[in-house]
Amino acid sequence: MEVQEVERLIKISKDKPLLPETFVPWNIPALPEDEFLPEKLNSLSGLPFYDSLTPTQKTELGRHEVVQVMYSYGWSEALFCLFMNRYILTLQPDNVEYKFLLRELIEEFRHQEMFAQAIAHLNGKPIKPTRLHNFLGQFTVKFMPVDAVFMSCLAVEMMADLYGNHLRKGPRVYPVLKKVAELHNIEEGRHIHFTKAFLRRYTDKAGYVKRSFYSYLVLFNVLFMRTMYVKKEIFGRLGLQNPDQVYKMANQNYKRKFGQECLKTIVQFVDEWGGFNRSTRWAWRLILKANV
Repeated sequence: MEVQEVERLIKISKDKPLLPETFVPWNIPALPEDEFLPEKLNSLSGLPFYDSLTPTQKTELGRHEVVQVMYSYGWSEALFCLFMNRYILTLQPDNVEYKFLLRELIEEFRHQEMFAQAIAHLNGKPIKPTRLHNFLGQFTVKFMPVDAVFMSCLAVEMMADLYGNHLRKGPRVYPVLKKVAELHNIEEGRHIHFTKAFLRRYTDKAGYVKRSFYSYLVLFNVLFMRTMYVKKEIFGRLGLQNPDQVYKMANQNYKRKFGQECLKTIVQFVDEWGGFNRSTRWAWRLILKANV
């Protein structure tokens, strides 16, 4: 990316800061007809079993699952901040990337605070990452090379951006969550734009093996995050009988939905640098149900 373009992004960040305290209308109460997550994204809608739930259970399912999504993004952003603080130590303060990443750190910390406030606002009780999630997340940001970490974080940012679009456009979504999603989309848009340009210095030179590696890296990061959304504990909280069985149904249903609703821009990104080939395309179809 040209220096002037990065400086333009920095200037926007400084001149037009979006503060969750004033941008999000926290004082608006949720109405009975509001939903917390568009039905097309919750894990049970579309199944015959979903019609057996009461209206309250349907609303509560959306509340618990959107809390889980926001918590997962806040957690992943904290990991990315850990990496960025390590990475900027290799740059000089007058370097334009250094300056942009400082602005990104400021915004990412605000996002974490915003998600935490939104979770508290919804009386949410998020389910913590597993030991495996913690190990893989911390290993990635502490020990993986720079290009691999930026590629991993971009995959998660693009997932967050897609979810934010669904929340913003959902006609019945609770207004507080619409504004949370809008703020996040605006600022993540700058981060995604920068990171895509940053990664071109690697993808433009990548051969078949490296492009395949990057493709699998994106795939497994998407899978990594997806496994944090649908949790068995949620169905127990809804008072459902046989929560283990319901979880299995919901998990399979969500995998199908996720492939249809949440991969479009990620697939386009991977396709831009030739990440789909004989060694990767089958995995995207099998593991993520992606249309590639």
